[in-house]
Amino acid sequence: MENLTTRGRVTRLGATAIGLVLLLVGTFWGNDDDFPFGPFRMYSTSNPPNAPAPDTRVEGVNSSGAVIDLDQEATGIRRAEIEGQQTRYAADPTLLTEIADAYAERHPAAAELVEVRIVIRWHGIRTGRPTGQHTDETVVRWQAPR
Repeated sequence: MENLTTRGRVTRLGATAIGLVLLLVGTFWGNDDDFPFGPFRMYSTSNPPNAPAPDTRVEGVNSSGAVIDLDQEATGIRRAEIEGQQTRYAADPTLLTEIADAYAERHPAAAELVEVRIVIRWHGIRTGRPTGQHTDETVVRWQAPR
């Protein structure tokens, strides 16, 4: 095995120093987008012990009035993608037509969706334990033109 040259040692130490600096800067001033040099806050924070826990879902209402769960199996769109784009949907609810279109593509024989909504179910939490109570909040709604 050959010994590492001085130039090789300096290069490796320099790369290590740069990596450590990026890691420290990201830890104190970074956000999730800077991962792996920034914190991944999803796993590094928690909600207060008495704060309700959100559970986001997407629902559709078809032309016969039935409520349909528009989960990944029904649309091919993951819940995380919906949650990540929720502010876009809130700013422009017509974007929810993409979900209706994805459902129609996977279920061509199904009744047409006339409404798509993003609903957050707030589960009650007391001292870090579920209370068994919940409330639903519709945060975005799109209705098909009549």
